[in-house]
Amino acid sequence: MYYNYPPSLNELIQQLAKLPGIGPKSAQRLAFHLLRTNNEDALGLAESIANARSHIGYCRICGNLTDDDVCQVCLDDKRDQTIICVVEQARDIISMERSRSFNGLYHVLQGAISPMDGVGPEKLNIQPLFNRLQQGIVKEVVMATNPNVEGEATALFLAKKIKPLGIRVTRIAHGLPVGSDLEYADEATLSHALSGRQEIS
Repeated sequence: MYYNYPPSLNELIQQLAKLPGIGPKSAQRLAFHLLRTNNEDALGLAESIANARSHIGYCRICGNLTDDDVCQVCLDDKRDQTIICVVEQARDIISMERSRSFNGLYHVLQGAISPMDGVGPEKLNIQPLFNRLQQGIVKEVVMATNPNVEGEATALFLAKKIKPLGIRVTRIAHGLPVGSDLEYADEATLSHALSGRQEIS
């Protein structure tokens, strides 16, 4: 509790401290910055948060974030419909798109298998992926889950389920350090990882 501040300021600091990577001191600095900034900017931030919360949802096809029922990637008929890149989070799509090395479709799992955290396959966005694969259009699935224990376990689990469908399953490999997140990889590294993808046996 921040007893030396007015209750409304305490509340603001506590809410800011819930953001990832923001500790108590950073939360205090942000709170004071918001109090010092002009009303238009402060209220604009609050309105943007409320607007995003009320309008953004998940694409009914791939699970990407979107303001509409279907995201822009799924609506783009110029993209290669025969290849799907599987990622853990919607933010990973932005990283992949920056690399300009992939022109297929995406599927967002919204997490990774992690028994330690109580996350099993049933808690991920997996069934819609198999619904897409059963349409007979997709020829290759690229596993672009993070190169850590959870990401590898998820990729192997999906590969075992997909291969009996006669679909090629590959994994991005080269250039991504073990234990890192796709979100933080640079464009050149991702481009190299995509071009060097290997089939999962």
